Amino acid sequence: MEYRKFGDTYVVRLDKGEEILEQVKALALAEDIRLASVQALGAINDLTVGVFDTTTKEYHSNSFQGAFEIVSLTGTIDTMDGQFYCHLHISAGDSQGRVFGGHLNRAVISATCEMVIREIPGTVDRAFSPEIGLNLLKF
Repeated sequence: MEYRKFGDTYVVRLDKGEEILEQVKALALAEDIRLASVQALGAINDLTVGVFDTTTKEYHSNSFQGAFEIVSLTGTIDTMDGQFYCHLHISAGDSQGRVFGGHLNRAVISATCEMVIREIPGTVDRAFSPEIGLNLLKF
């Protein structure tokens, strides 16, 4: 990973073999990013995404291997109990134009990933909601 900061914005390049969530965490901790929006595109070859079942309050994961283009990656960096927390969703297309996506659990770069992280002044923490079954933003 390499990156450069311009004002409140980080322009990031992830490299082949790097895992997206690991690199976002490494950057956020190194730069003390407590609140930010994230967007990216690129190419991956190993993807695991989840979909939350609101009835059972459980995530169901799907894994995919092969050549995929990141159609969209978006989300937030924030905190939970004052510690790093990241919530990203991804859509990735295969060679047939089919798109798979959901809550990002894992994605390994096959060529490169271009990411923009825009830092937001302040902090927003999360707390677990037993009613919903998710870690929700707490204001």
